[in-house]
Amino acid sequence: MILTIALFAMIAAMLIPLYQAWKDEDIWQTMLALSSVSTKAAVMILLVSVLRDDWMIGVAGVIILTVGNAGFMLLAHILKQLGDA
Repeated sequence: MILTIALFAMIAAMLIPLYQAWKDEDIWQTMLALSSVSTKAAVMILLVSVLRDDWMIGVAGVIILTVGNAGFMLLAHILKQLGDA
C-alpha cells in the first residue's frame, strides 16, 4: 500500500516538468523537462518491478536509466553545433 502511494506521488511529480515545458517555449527548458521525465519514468519502472517482483522489468528500467539520456545529450550537442554555425 505504501509503495502504491509512492508510485502515485511519483506520477504526480512527473507531471511538474511536463507543465513547465508546456508553459515555456525555450528548447533547452523543454529538453531538460523531457530528460527529467525519462529519468523519473525509469525510476517508476524500477519501483513497479519491485512491486511485481519481476526483475526483467527492472532490467528494462536500468537500461532506460543508463542509456535513455544519451540521446538527449546527443541532441543537445547537435543543437549547440547548429547554434554555433
